[in-house]
This record gives sequence, C-alpha cells and structure tokens, in this order.
Amino acid sequence: MPEDKSHLRDKLTDSQYHVTCNGGTEPPFDNEYWDHKGEGVYVDVISGKPLFSSEAKFDSGTGWPSFFDVIDTDEVIEVEDTSHGMRRVEVRSKTGDAHLGHVFPDGPEPTGLRYCINSAALRFVPAEEQAGD
Repeated sequence: MPEDKSHLRDKLTDSQYHVTCNGGTEPPFDNEYWDHKGEGVYVDVISGKPLFSSEAKFDSGTGWPSFFDVIDTDEVIEVEDTSHGMRRVEVRSKTGDAHLGHVFPDGPEPTGLRYCINSAALRFVPAEEQAGD
C-alpha cells in the first residue's frame, strides 16, 4: 500500500506536491532551475538530502535541470517506469520518497547519463550557505 503523504500538503507548494508525491511533470522552460547557473547543491525538497551538484549540471536543451551525476548514489534510486506507453527509468529520492524525474543514457561524459529532473522536486542551496567547508 502506498505511503500516505497528505502530511506534506502544508509543507509543499501545489506544484511540488504534484511532482514529488503524484509523479507529475512540470512544464519545460517554465520551471525554477532549468537555466539556473548558481554554484551550490540541489537538495531534495522533502528531506533536504543533497542530490545533485551544480558542478554536474549541464544544458541539455530539454527545458528541465539536467545533471550527469548524483552526489550520493544511495540517495537517488532508480525504478522502472512503463507509464505513458514508454519504458523509462524513474529516479526517486530514497529518504524523501519523492519522484524527481528520469535518467537517460544520452548525457555527456564522464557518465554518459542525463538526469532530467523537475525543479519542483529540488531546493537550491548556494555554495556560500553550505556548512562545513
């Protein structure tokens, strides 16, 4: 039985809830981080766990934030997705159990991967606000 996530309604915006809890997708080129260029870390909007670094971000031309690598392979899990008549690999955050987006094998080196992620699933933490450096 799926976990009840109604407690997140007060914490998340409608868009964040739709994407992370209902597996939704936000519009391309009309989301917060698709062309964001700041230095820092993108964290899970639910758990706050670090997921992607700005150092792995690249312009894929798709209209969504794209990354060629993850910060912690234990925190970003892959799930087969056969919805919408397609076969894709969904990526989810382990701790927050949030739908993030999908990963495709058409990214740049060194990984050859393209993590196509919904901005609504992320919160950006600028480098100057990160603790412990």
